[in-house]
Amino acid sequence: MSTPPTALWQGLPADWANQLAACIERADNARRDTTAVFFRADDIAVPGRQLIRLLELFNRYECPLGLAVVPAWLTVLRWKTLRGLAGPRTDLWCWHQHGWRHHNHEPEGKKQEFGPSRGREALFNDLDRGRGRLQAIMGDAFVPIFTPPWNRCDKITLALLQEMGYKAVSRSQGSQPPPSEALPDLAVGVDLHTDRTPSATDGWQRLMDRLEEGLRRPACGIMIHHQRMNDAAFCFLERLLDTLNRHSRLHMIAMQDLLS
Repeated sequence: MSTPPTALWQGLPADWANQLAACIERADNARRDTTAVFFRADDIAVPGRQLIRLLELFNRYECPLGLAVVPAWLTVLRWKTLRGLAGPRTDLWCWHQHGWRHHNHEPEGKKQEFGPSRGREALFNDLDRGRGRLQAIMGDAFVPIFTPPWNRCDKITLALLQEMGYKAVSRSQGSQPPPSEALPDLAVGVDLHTDRTPSATDGWQRLMDRLEEGLRRPACGIMIHHQRMNDAAFCFLERLLDTLNRHSRLHMIAMQDLLS
């Protein structure tokens, strides 16, 4: 199901491509070492028009993409279609777990599927059901990384992920509570499609600031929501991939490769 794009993607500045190039150039010049850049696309399962377009784009640029799959939404037929669309380059994709049903359980406050209002047993059961379903359908393609819906989860969930043998969690930059050293957080700091800044001008400036800041770090995670993408968002993403490819110190990497 498509979701209306945010204000940014309905009002890009006329010279956005030049501004993007300058932003990336500044970040690249500010570093002596390489920056590991990874992309993560959330809410994956239904192979609709926008997801097909996204997979085609990353295939064309041979750029790795982490795909956070909602287990309850995935079927054998949908997986067969997705794998066909992904093509033969299995190293490009990190198919991993995105909650269980993407359902909010918090009676108030920010949305969470794995939040503090739930008990340890309920949290464990949903983690286990989600992982089991993805393993049964995906087989060896499944990577034991966990992206919580809305990028939030509580400390009990983090402890369970470690106990259950997950290799990493992926949330927003600076998320609390922090995980243990044994459970790396592959944090995303650049939100392409769900930032709620109401002004297109302010949204663009915020995106450029976040992108430059992220690319100055040792690792920069960029989050995608394909359901919110329009033609402008796809045009921007293609230019972003093309420009990053031209900078040797900005190295696009698969999420699973960050673990090593």
